[in-house]
Amino acid sequence: MTLPRVTATRFVAPLREGGSLPGIVEADDLGTYVCKFRGAGQGLGVLVAEVIVSGLAEVLGLRTPSLVEIDLTEPIARYEADQEVQDLLNASLGLNLGVDFLPGSFGFDSSVEVSPDFGARVLWLDAFTANVDRTWRNPNLLVWHGDVWLIDHGAALYFHHAWASGITDPARFADQPWKVEGHVMTAFTDVLGAMAGELADLVTDDVLVEVTDRVPDEWLVGPVGPDELRAAYRAFLRARLDGARSWLPVRGAA
Repeated sequence: MTLPRVTATRFVAPLREGGSLPGIVEADDLGTYVCKFRGAGQGLGVLVAEVIVSGLAEVLGLRTPSLVEIDLTEPIARYEADQEVQDLLNASLGLNLGVDFLPGSFGFDSSVEVSPDFGARVLWLDAFTANVDRTWRNPNLLVWHGDVWLIDHGAALYFHHAWASGITDPARFADQPWKVEGHVMTAFTDVLGAMAGELADLVTDDVLVEVTDRVPDEWLVGPVGPDELRAAYRAFLRARLDGARSWLPVRGAA
């Protein structure tokens, strides 16, 4: 199942809180999106990670904003006065990632109460995908209409950054440790042990096919073709599931 495709009609404003300079755009489906640009310095792998990890979060019962492929055409940069933003827009013509904008949402902090079940699921997802970007400094969680939503998964699946000259060995990722220190859900580490097997069982081979099939061919650029790259993502994630799972955080590790 592919992501819906829309065309951007107006660039509204840049979001300067992160290093990748995403921006708010309006599209021809009348939706408003946070656009993650293909021309940003982090590269296309960030967009791939966003799609795959967002799909895995949904399977685990976690809320993430809906995603679309958002096409940028040349006129969108014409009236942008900021040269940095104009350069980014011109470098991002073609397919980009749109994340549904949650108006009125606010950032997660320690005053927001969550259930142990929720905390353990977030911990498992981030440990499984080696996401290093959900700390108290940058929780990447939003509160919207009383629910907590997960955003910004571009720092996960770091292994693909080593694929420039060829696909590496999935076994190296299978048992790669993951540090729970500083994670916003560290307090629920002791709950995770009882849930880990149940959560792992949710990530079936069919799920891995589904979440990797959502990634557009245009973003799967590497030493092999798009289908081979999708297979590589599945192999790395399957290896991590089937390994010794030494990446699971344990009580007392923080």
